[in-house]
Amino acid sequence: MIRYLIVAACLTPGLAFAAGGGSSAPPTPTETTKTCSNGQVWDSGKGACVNPQSGGLDADTLYGAVREFAYAGQYENAQKVLAAMPDQTDDRVLTYWGFTERKLGDVPSGMAYYAKALEANPDNSLARSYMGQALVEQGKLVEARVQLNAIRASGDTGTWPEEALARALSTGATYSY
Repeated sequence: MIRYLIVAACLTPGLAFAAGGGSSAPPTPTETTKTCSNGQVWDSGKGACVNPQSGGLDADTLYGAVREFAYAGQYENAQKVLAAMPDQTDDRVLTYWGFTERKLGDVPSGMAYYAKALEANPDNSLARSYMGQALVEQGKLVEARVQLNAIRASGDTGTWPEEALARALSTGATYSY
């Protein structure tokens, strides 16, 4: 079984970092998206849904909830959790603010957040990929290719951000996660 998982992971490197995570798979739906509502997050310690602003959840748990909400297309819920993140200057947080703003229709705001994420961390390939995909959607293929080249220059060839943007450039189809 382990051998099968290793082979599967090696054969599907393009899935790495999908929706911003560090794993090769989409986030597994948890009670956060199955039970909680209105931007609440499942607190396994309490066995209940809690408001993310309660302060009882660490930043990585909150980030996982943001990723899960975004993957599920629950952008408003993702934003409620993002608002509770302790470090609003973290490039992961800025990337997801950009992603959710863009997916909710405010592309200029999304692009501004991506720019802030890249200012904080120029090697943030996920922000570059999402920015590049937005540029593809706008027909700005030369600018999108600049983002793809920057991803490759940072050594992230073969990752989900690189492959997703390369596919978007070749097909015109972008991702909702």
